[in-house]
Amino acid sequence: MQYLLYCTFGGLLIFGFIAIVNMIRIVPEYQRLVVFRLGRVLSTPKGPGIVLLIPFVDIPKMVDLREQIREVPHQVSITKDNAPISIDFLWYYKVLDPGQSVLAVQNFELSAAGIAATTLRAVIGGIPLDDVLSEREHINTMLRTRLDEITERWGVKVTNVEIREIIPPKDVQEAMNRQMTAERIRRAVVTESTGTREAAINVAEGEKQSAILRAEGQKQSAILAAEGERQAQALRAQGYADALTNIFNSAKLVDQNTMTLQYFEALKSIGNGASTKYIFPLEFTSMVEKITGKK
Repeated sequence: MQYLLYCTFGGLLIFGFIAIVNMIRIVPEYQRLVVFRLGRVLSTPKGPGIVLLIPFVDIPKMVDLREQIREVPHQVSITKDNAPISIDFLWYYKVLDPGQSVLAVQNFELSAAGIAATTLRAVIGGIPLDDVLSEREHINTMLRTRLDEITERWGVKVTNVEIREIIPPKDVQEAMNRQMTAERIRRAVVTESTGTREAAINVAEGEKQSAILRAEGQKQSAILAAEGERQAQALRAQGYADALTNIFNSAKLVDQNTMTLQYFEALKSIGNGASTKYIFPLEFTSMVEKITGKK
């Protein structure tokens, strides 16, 4: 009897401990507790902090309010021009209404992932292959808008969608590689021709500047030469004028007899020559008369 009493008391302690553990919940700041009491959800989610529950009456559902990221694996989609491509992307979401995220859908993450895959195919199906490869941002925006329209009724906000990888068909990849190679060759040719043209322009500009400098140098040289010649002629003329002035001043001091003697000396020099001819100037007699004083 006493053993049965101990067992009963121990069972009550264990039951009480379990009840206390189930009654007390600590909810972090980034989570909320949606409580179902006898099958009916309470109007306001519980938390953060300590939340007291009624054991075996309240059923809690924890909801994370942080922004979450989920990956949609590679999905094969057909573009508008019937080209199959494989795309995977990431989508970011945040729970705005914890109650709706529990009541409106059984598993909103799985449901949103399925809708994301079908939405991706629908969006890609209306876009040509070239636009799919070049307009990722536009596709991201379209996916985010359509997903957000669907998940809004679940109390979930899709904040962003990012395409991570696009794998086109093999023949398209080869064509793209050939196109990129041709584009690189074209750019190289354009760059080379541009460099050649600029080099020719630089050479022509250098020759032009050199010709201008040579012409300027020749001009300055000619000006200096002309200036030097002018100054030399001026100096020669000045020297000649000074010489004539000196001769004139000296001639004024010489008398007639001295001039006659100089004239005779000149005649003497002429007579000493090898010629057999004798030259007598017409003034000879007048010069003799001036020296002798006789007529």
